[in-house]
Amino acid sequence: MSDKKLKPIQNSFTLRQYYFPEQIVESFIKEGENSQNKTILAQFILSLMAGSFIAIGALASVLLSLEVKTAGYFNVLAGIGFGSGYAMIFLSGSILFTEINVLLPSYILHNKFRLTKQILQFWAVCYIGNFLGALFVGFLVNLSGSLDASFYKSLLYFMEKKTQFYNRGTWGWVQELFSGILANWLIGIAAVLATAARDVAGKILGIFLPVIIFEAGNFQHAVANMGYFSISVLEGFEFSWYEFIFRNMIPASIGNLIGGGILVSLLLSFAFKENIDDELLEKD
Repeated sequence: MSDKKLKPIQNSFTLRQYYFPEQIVESFIKEGENSQNKTILAQFILSLMAGSFIAIGALASVLLSLEVKTAGYFNVLAGIGFGSGYAMIFLSGSILFTEINVLLPSYILHNKFRLTKQILQFWAVCYIGNFLGALFVGFLVNLSGSLDASFYKSLLYFMEKKTQFYNRGTWGWVQELFSGILANWLIGIAAVLATAARDVAGKILGIFLPVIIFEAGNFQHAVANMGYFSISVLEGFEFSWYEFIFRNMIPASIGNLIGGGILVSLLLSFAFKENIDDELLEKD
């Protein structure tokens, strides 16, 4: 990018309250590089934290919508509850599977589609860490004995919505995949908006808007489902591990990869690739 092009952009940038789309893509590239270059232990710890926070978001979505009968209010409150978990993840630097689905494809594309063993290992560590973190919160919630029967009744309603695809056979599996695409598309846009904002309040608002839509639409977010499932299965509800993994987590995870990786990360990276400042990325 020439100095003539940079100067007017920099001047106008100082007047803006948000980052430009090309700067967001640059941020994705750097975050993707920095995250997968951490030690495996650091990746695992940050993934455990993210899984824990997403389970807390699932917990909050149930608590805030408890006993609410009006569908619109119910959806908004459930979305705000879940959004609180995602805000904890984003602002704490934790590593969430559905977030790296947005970060890593930008990094991979920038490096001429170089998909290394290190990147695949990072994806796997993150996924496992998220699941274990969600299970940990599930254990704590159930061992604490803090929640009454009304909470578990509402939680059961959430789980019934998440597992409504089970009785539709093969088509239900495909529908779950499509639902997963929508979920990570919205979560990816939440990452875009949060990265675009230059202050904490803007980042939180940017997170909450797409997350409320995602939660209201019952779109399938693999790690969020881990949170709901972990709390419910440890309480003794009759949900099969086999069905959850093969008929929920797998199609939702594939959909999440497509929604975040292609519909957000790669599309933005292709659209703004001519504006990416390679010199700035090399300096960092």
